[in-house]
Amino acid sequence: MIDFTNCPVIPGRAYNGANGSKIAVTYNGEVYMLKFPPSAAGRPTELSYTNSCISEHIASSIFNMLGIPAQETLLGTYTVKGKTKIVCACKDFTTDGKRLFDFCSIKNTVIDSDSSGSGTDLADVLDTIDRQHYVSPTALREHFWNMFIVDALLGNFDRHNGNWGLLYDDAKSEAEIAPVFDGGSCLLPQADDKVMERVLTNEAELHTRVYQFPTSAIKLDGRKINYHDFLIRAENSDANAALKRIAPRIDLAQITEFIDAVPGISDLQKEFYRRYVSARFDRIICPALEIVLAKEQQSDGPAQIL
Repeated sequence: MIDFTNCPVIPGRAYNGANGSKIAVTYNGEVYMLKFPPSAAGRPTELSYTNSCISEHIASSIFNMLGIPAQETLLGTYTVKGKTKIVCACKDFTTDGKRLFDFCSIKNTVIDSDSSGSGTDLADVLDTIDRQHYVSPTALREHFWNMFIVDALLGNFDRHNGNWGLLYDDAKSEAEIAPVFDGGSCLLPQADDKVMERVLTNEAELHTRVYQFPTSAIKLDGRKINYHDFLIRAENSDANAALKRIAPRIDLAQITEFIDAVPGISDLQKEFYRRYVSARFDRIICPALEIVLAKEQQSDGPAQIL
């Protein structure tokens, strides 16, 4: 693994976010944000630090595999006070002068909205997407639902308004959709070896983590959306269209090959990540897609004479 300990730290660059420390360094002539794992102290786990940096790297890589632009990441180590930690190096996509406007900030520009920028009610989020003036609402809606489908595959419980958004170029007075970032809440980052072993050996444990939690941070009627239940109902046409776009791109063999090559993690972790993604694909994505296609076939069928 890459040792980032002696990389030059860049003064004057700071990053927002609540989970773990972050510093800017130069590596191979490029600017990277180093994300350190947050402490797992006080949580029901044997981990001293969560696996969020590993989740971040795997999640970002899978987004890119599926054709959804995401931050470029590297796994490495960093030694602080004699302790070596696994860190995720995220290539800084704002170094060309573009500024990141997270969706929370964009939402705040809708001054007659009934909720704050941090509100994640689905109807309110979609209303902001349609009313913002930075990029095409159609393109931004498609991006939002593409992220939702991949987050469903990866079990992301924290895609809030502060960790997706737009890049704004002041020189050109133009905006574009930012690469997907902050995937540290995917793939059950607080699971320690005991939890992983239970999930791999006990069908009920796996069942719970596919059908019951994690849920989305997006809310519907005041409750966080259950990925499985929402997609299986196939009631949202935009979500259905995203499912049809994204599901055919998911190549489990490619994802498995990538996970097997991730450095610095144990065989147990690799088996767990492979099984977790595969289970969510088989039990959420595939059945939901079948229902969507079946509904379309029924609606396109011959008219019945009553």
